Amino acid sequence: MSNEPEISYADLIQRAKQQLYDSSETPRIDAEVLLQHVLNKPLAWLLTHGDQIAEPEHLVDFNALIARRQTGEPIAYLTGVREFWSLELAVSPAVLIPRPDTEVLVEQALVLLPADRAIKVLDLGTGSGAIALALAKERPLATVTAVDSSMAALDIARLNATTAQLKNIEFIKSDWFSALEGQRFNLIAANPPYVAEGDPHLGRGDLRFEPDLALASGADGLQALRHIIEQAPNHLEDNGALLVEHGYDQEDAVARLMDQQGLSRKRCFRDLNDLPRCSLALI
Repeated sequence: MSNEPEISYADLIQRAKQQLYDSSETPRIDAEVLLQHVLNKPLAWLLTHGDQIAEPEHLVDFNALIARRQTGEPIAYLTGVREFWSLELAVSPAVLIPRPDTEVLVEQALVLLPADRAIKVLDLGTGSGAIALALAKERPLATVTAVDSSMAALDIARLNATTAQLKNIEFIKSDWFSALEGQRFNLIAANPPYVAEGDPHLGRGDLRFEPDLALASGADGLQALRHIIEQAPNHLEDNGALLVEHGYDQEDAVARLMDQQGLSRKRCFRDLNDLPRCSLALI
């Protein structure tokens, strides 16, 4: 139990905002989100009950989360959830935190996938299951196969599928295509690691806490993309499509890799910041 003097929820948020000022770009929002998590209450409740005195047990839990946030630990790992495509996904340090920019890949995948017939979709390196769940939700006639080399990540993805009550997804432990011999799909989607090993960004912000396996990929950041693009033709049906997320500065390199495999590169799509983010190729 906390021994500190009584404090209202409004003052608690203000205090936490000051504590997070040097470690977060959004200190007040962070404080509000973490307090909502501790109280299991919506923001509207906080706004109308700000003068209520905080319960001692809530103080202990909230202060512990604020201390962790001060070290830079991501909000998603502190709360254990992240929203993606209107799905509330469980996340942990075993998986990459889903980013809004990846919704661009989902949007373009849905353009390619018909809603009125059975289709086969592969999500490579599924992590939390964000892409697979979004596609399974929007295309209930599809059969979605989601693979990851990490069993811990697959456990999170399975939990998210169960929570979302999505049954048209199969989860397989596989190092990219290794466990998928002979299988072909209408669409292969992937958000693989694409940061170069040694990139200084890996030591900053949220990336410090996320799994290296889901971030870094060889000296040029293209190791995983190179493997996926080389192997994809062996696992695509006729008229199949490959859609991959990549770094903003990797558009040309990805295009060359696709050309080398005889893939017809349709176009590159831009993210919410108007940066090149995912590329489409057809078999």
